[in-house]
Amino acid sequence: MQPAFARTAEPAQAPVRQREFLTFRLGAENYAIDILKVQEIRGWEQPTAIANSPAFIKGVINLRGVIVPILDLRVKFQLPQASYDEFTVVIILNIASRVAGVVVDSVSDVLSLPEDAIRPTPEFSSATFDTRYIPGLATVGDELMILLDIEKLLTGADMALVDGASH
Repeated sequence: MQPAFARTAEPAQAPVRQREFLTFRLGAENYAIDILKVQEIRGWEQPTAIANSPAFIKGVINLRGVIVPILDLRVKFQLPQASYDEFTVVIILNIASRVAGVVVDSVSDVLSLPEDAIRPTPEFSSATFDTRYIPGLATVGDELMILLDIEKLLTGADMALVDGASH
């Protein structure tokens, strides 16, 4: 029989940090972005086209006096083209001290994920495609969620829109 004072101390567990994401759909896939980057969510309105802009830049809108470039992530990710309808939404983001909007098929939810639920992105050849803006993947229910580092994506050299289109 062990004396009552012989209990072994259990190591204190640090609380698992939670992160919140705004989830949205592009085609059949689910994506999530850091909720802290989201300024607002708006319905689709036709932006004013800018001549000679890349195909993924749909144009600009005037958002309460701020000219905001609007990007279509379907075009950027080379997904099949979708029509713009009443379900199409624009997520207005604050990234790198700038405002930009991204067109998505629909916004789904705000999701809280523990850090340990996020799995690393599989490694692919960098010549195949760039995954630097995908910090991880998470399984939610039966679906896989692709986490996007939206700031890294939109400020990447190939985008070059934050500095050019919002001034």
